[in-house]
Amino acid sequence: MKFDVRATATGSRARTGIATTLHGEIATPVFMPVGTRGTVRTQTLPQLESLDAPVLLANTYHLLQRPGVEVFEKFGGLHRWMGWSRSILTDSGGFQIFSLVRDLAITEEGATFRDHADGTKLLLTPERSISTQRAIGSDIMMVLDQCIDSTSPHAEARRRWS
Repeated sequence: MKFDVRATATGSRARTGIATTLHGEIATPVFMPVGTRGTVRTQTLPQLESLDAPVLLANTYHLLQRPGVEVFEKFGGLHRWMGWSRSILTDSGGFQIFSLVRDLAITEEGATFRDHADGTKLLLTPERSISTQRAIGSDIMMVLDQCIDSTSPHAEARRRWS
């Protein structure tokens, strides 16, 4: 991926630019429809294409759980599975671990938890997050992040990130 800065704001670090992926150019800032499970609810593929959205956001956690990496390996990624020819950005699954799971334990290895839907136990490591995103065929991948509650005291946030 390549990113060319086209303009920079004075007085801040804001900027606009063009991100170039294997599936096209994305002018930023950008409207990015959310296709959590590989589909944008209430929109057909032709409707999405008519919006001229250059990129969709898909969710690594949900796609890992269902339908699973094996499906993307068999079909050649999410692009082929859903018929989308433009770019795909995938998140890491970190927010879903924070917000949806039960029995969460975070170690140096990764996050161990029970799935919110069926209770199965899963270990999501940074490596598994990236390998899942590769199987999905993501153009823009996010690293596995560890979210904390927005109401956490400043000292707690500082302790976790120092």
